[in-house]
Amino acid sequence: MHQNTVKGPSLLGNRFIQTILLSNVLLQIGIWVRNFAILLFIAEKTNNNPYAISLISLAEFAPIFVFSFIGGTFADRWRPKRTMIWCDLLSSASVFVVLLMIQFGSWQSVFLVTFISAILSQFSQPSGMRLFKQHVPGEQLQQGMALLQSLMAIFMVLGPMLGTFTYSTFGLITSIAVMGVAFLLSALTLVRLPKDKEEQRPALKKGQFREEFIEGFRYVWQSPVLRMLGVAFILAGLAVGLAQALGLFIVTERLGRPKEFLQYILMVNGAAMLLGGGIVAVFAKRVAPQLLLAVGMLVGAICTIVIGYSTNVALTLIVQFVNGLVFPCIHIGISTMILKWSHESIVGRVNGVLSPMFVGMMVISMSFAGMLKDAYSLVSIYTGAGILFILGMLAMLPIMSQKAPETSEGSQPV
Repeated sequence: MHQNTVKGPSLLGNRFIQTILLSNVLLQIGIWVRNFAILLFIAEKTNNNPYAISLISLAEFAPIFVFSFIGGTFADRWRPKRTMIWCDLLSSASVFVVLLMIQFGSWQSVFLVTFISAILSQFSQPSGMRLFKQHVPGEQLQQGMALLQSLMAIFMVLGPMLGTFTYSTFGLITSIAVMGVAFLLSALTLVRLPKDKEEQRPALKKGQFREEFIEGFRYVWQSPVLRMLGVAFILAGLAVGLAQALGLFIVTERLGRPKEFLQYILMVNGAAMLLGGGIVAVFAKRVAPQLLLAVGMLVGAICTIVIGYSTNVALTLIVQFVNGLVFPCIHIGISTMILKWSHESIVGRVNGVLSPMFVGMMVISMSFAGMLKDAYSLVSIYTGAGILFILGMLAMLPIMSQKAPETSEGSQPV
């Protein structure tokens, strides 16, 4: 099973990890430059029209609802390495098609860049999870996820600056072209991945896709661990959506600072996430992922409530730092649990079932945040978000003693 892995502590000596990290660096550069270029371009073109700006988020998140289940099902059938390479190639090709459309005057087509890339990521991301399961030893899964989390945190700090600089200096066309080149280079990098395992899978018969699709939901429902993880996903998504949507009002109303001060809070949070990811990577082997997730949600609950109450800038920044420090515990705990408690043949569908729960609840709570803000105080809303985190932590308690299966050869949920 693990012939292509390097055992022991030398995780960075694993060729799979090296390739995935380099690919993710290229993808993050492309994504951040794209996101800020489109955001700033749409803001300029529409004179900060909130509806037009909200369409950017819709183009990014809507495909998760529609394609996550489908993408996860196909990812379990298709060869994962080939799927990831083709997704990056198609994303790159779509960028250059959109560039042509912009040149002919259709500036609205910039939304397609995000939309198409988001669709393809629903096939690529679960394929990456499958490869993680194949090529990283079980005892190193949590460390591997921590490395990816640290990489994401680096770009949360550097990404906004990189995206803003690229757009301000070179303009929209060059910025979107950067994304196209970055995705193309990522596809070329993924060629280094170990060869896909030869699997003799029967041809897809009529009705079989639907059966495999439903099997993903059944697998999650029959596993006590994955079922409780789904509950935690829903509660955490609701809490995160409220906190993210109203973060600007914390700055302007609770702290009495201009809206531009929000960037400093985000930078403090991102820097803490980078440090937190590194700390988790060191201690990952010794801590169960359920405990990691529960601790992250408990500390997140306390921080969210304090942020809602605080009117002191220094206190808010300190709490935001602590919040960022423990956020990797949530992300890494969730990813590790999906990998450890899912059989390799179904990990794509499990991811496809669980991911929309978090994103869906986050989008729902973000859409209601404005109405809640009109009816209740920020203190009440942030306290409510903190309580949702606590309920998510409590959902982990019944499965805290569960051990991950020793082997991934069985196909039954555990």
